[in-house]
Amino acid sequence: MSVTTVAPVPVSLPAPHALKGSTVVVIGGSSGIGLAAGELLSAAGARVVLVARDAARLEAAVARVRASGAGEVLGLPADGGDEQALERVFDQAGPIGHVLVTAGALGGGLLVDTPREQVQQAVDSRVWGAYAAARAAATRLPAGGSITLSSGTYLARPIPGVAAAIAGLGAVEGLTRALAVELAPRRVRVNTIRYGVFDTPLSRAAMGLTGDEDVATAGQASLLGRFGTAREAASASLFLMSNNYVTGTVLTVDGGASLA
Repeated sequence: MSVTTVAPVPVSLPAPHALKGSTVVVIGGSSGIGLAAGELLSAAGARVVLVARDAARLEAAVARVRASGAGEVLGLPADGGDEQALERVFDQAGPIGHVLVTAGALGGGLLVDTPREQVQQAVDSRVWGAYAAARAAATRLPAGGSITLSSGTYLARPIPGVAAAIAGLGAVEGLTRALAVELAPRRVRVNTIRYGVFDTPLSRAAMGLTGDEDVATAGQASLLGRFGTAREAASASLFLMSNNYVTGTVLTVDGGASLA
């Protein structure tokens, strides 16, 4: 059976390269949206520091980002939920301008079948990972710096089986607004991107999609007839970093999934 694919529109860079020369730390930068953000940031002239737990995947990601731009690219292995490890990462990175957190799981199970211990890691990785990154970054970011966190459309359109993880997404969005107020005297901005379903290795694994044709077929039910690309998702983070008048905002990038 043939599948009609809908081609994505090429993602352009934010003009006039407002992030050129800035150091951006991407936590969860070894794959998916974080890796795509690294590529876009490097192409925009930023100095990119990728952070992830898996050293081998991180090394491959660094090589890929280096091929996409002329800026310096570093890879620093660390657990994104470990505040002390993140403090060491920021110290190694040198003066930083922006932090992007894309790491976090969406695991779980049905409420009556799933004890707290089984979903604790998914919730902790999302909530305490965001909190740890913000704590480690808050005193290191300059005026005009930013922290960008990650949420998901399931918060607005819940599905069964991931109640605890969805509650974690809500906590991240609440944290975003609170920190935007708390860090405003430092002139540090805090925002979150509420992502829909994008074509990433994590999404493919979660939905059991084994190839491009499976992804195209599954995406046909969405409002735009396809899933978004990782680069389309990542481009939103560049906007939030480069626009100095956006803070406390939850930016939805979901291809209309909140509507239908």
